[in-house]
Amino acid sequence: MEYRRFGKTEISMPVLTCGGMRFQFSWNRSDSPTRESRQRVKSTVSKALELGINHIETAYGYGTSEKEIGDVIKGLPRDSFILQTKASPRKDVNEFLKRIEESLKILQVDYVDLFAIHGINNEELLQYSLNKGGCLETALKLKEKGVIRHVGFSSHGPAEIILKTMKSGGFAFVNLHWYYFFQDNWPVIIEASNRDMGVLIISPNDKGGKLYDPPERLRQLTSPLSPMAFNDLFCLSRKEVHTLSTGAGKPSDYDEHINALNIHDRREELISEIADRMKKRFNDMLGEEWAETWKEGLPQWHETPGNINIPAILFLWNLVKAYDMIKYGKMRFNLMGNGDHWFPGNRPDSLGKYDFSKCLKNSPHSKKIPAILKEAYDILSGKEVKRLGGKND
Repeated sequence: MEYRRFGKTEISMPVLTCGGMRFQFSWNRSDSPTRESRQRVKSTVSKALELGINHIETAYGYGTSEKEIGDVIKGLPRDSFILQTKASPRKDVNEFLKRIEESLKILQVDYVDLFAIHGINNEELLQYSLNKGGCLETALKLKEKGVIRHVGFSSHGPAEIILKTMKSGGFAFVNLHWYYFFQDNWPVIIEASNRDMGVLIISPNDKGGKLYDPPERLRQLTSPLSPMAFNDLFCLSRKEVHTLSTGAGKPSDYDEHINALNIHDRREELISEIADRMKKRFNDMLGEEWAETWKEGLPQWHETPGNINIPAILFLWNLVKAYDMIKYGKMRFNLMGNGDHWFPGNRPDSLGKYDFSKCLKNSPHSKKIPAILKEAYDILSGKEVKRLGGKND
């Protein structure tokens, strides 16, 4: 296993993390996991530790995950693993504190190595975190008591919110999205590096493109690597990135990641060749002008009629047209309207009643975007998808 210094925490962090969001029994914390589920979690975590993946990451909002992980780690030497949990910011800090205390109890530990304020995705949640006497101040008091070793945050929000959170100066690490198909947060990662913060990449395999179930087109483009292996190596080719959350659901899910890390010959050359091939495919299918300018002048979701998330829809349309990523596109498209602050904005269900001319006035593609939205809807609309976990978790 490869390890990297996790910023100012000075933790030697494995480049792969055992993410605990997807292997739990239920999204309801009060449910009792079955024997089969407990055994699956035990074998998955045990396999991770055997491979040297000693960072285990979970959250209050991950249903029975903390309960099942706690049962696995209670018999292990405490210094044999790095434990991270998270809790969402609350207006009532007593409720926030209660959740941290409950997590510690269920995890059956006296302290966590890493604690993240979970999902600082908008201005309101940022203020819950940074206000005097708020969630950050509460977490830092627990750090003084030794209950938390290092305080960080996670975000699915826009770059400006993440940067504003970082610049508060109170955090040692950040969990965020950045991978081949979504590179908008690179300036954020550079800022984190300048501040010597640890950087964990959230969900590079699922939200990063549903890469565990890729279309044939994508397999061909990333050959001789798998799409998942390419994405792993692409992310880890940047020294500013420290670890990727694998989201394993069973022991064998680690195999492809380990195989990627075992590629040493021509690693950089392979990454470059595949990235060039991917870029050429995008330009060939959508045109260089669109590739370079499609994001220009786009309104944010709350600036559009019907709160239609135009940037997100165009992003998904791009992936469908260039790489045949229809399954991923449908998964994300049909979450719109149900994702709350984790994935805000709506689907274009009633395009005919909206006039986008004003909100698109600064886009060089204002005339053709409405037709693209209609095509995206025709390709991707289907059964609505509910976000995993609770609204505020």
